[in-house]
Amino acid sequence: MNDSPAERPTGTGAAAPPCPQDDPVASEDDAERGCIIARLAELQRSMGRFFARDRSMPLLASSLTMQQLKVVMFLSFAGSTSGQELARHLGVGLTTVTGIVDRVVAQGLATRHEDPNDRRVRRVELTEAGRRLTSEIIEAGTGGYIRLLRRLDTETLRTMETVMRKIEDAMREMHAEDTGRA
Repeated sequence: MNDSPAERPTGTGAAAPPCPQDDPVASEDDAERGCIIARLAELQRSMGRFFARDRSMPLLASSLTMQQLKVVMFLSFAGSTSGQELARHLGVGLTTVTGIVDRVVAQGLATRHEDPNDRRVRRVELTEAGRRLTSEIIEAGTGGYIRLLRRLDTETLRTMETVMRKIEDAMREMHAEDTGRA
């Protein structure tokens, strides 16, 4: 696929955003980096819009609210967790989390049980239906991405793999900084 703006599909970021040169103090390299980052961010948004158009995705077919989805996805990565941990993760109060979890449990996506180490604590974890839903959501996104990647030539895929590994390294560094393990 040619990268010229005229040949890009409509509705997928048809033209690269202009590169503002507002900062007269920035070095030429900093200005170029800023422009490239802005274009990459727009390309990422364009890709998100492209994948979001598929209404058959399990995420879009779900009747979960955003908060319920956050709980379900958090549980899929964290496993069994307490209401306090969920409240901290979501940045809401325990009362709010209790209501959200009540609705997720009512939909058959999670269960509550007593913590074996502290009977005062109730733990929440996904049911088989909840694990299936999160797996379908993740796999739907991955499937579309793989279909897209299959359209690229091998050399582009090699380059992309190299770049993605560098991005993964940068993510690890950011995570270490964010968690105080720098």
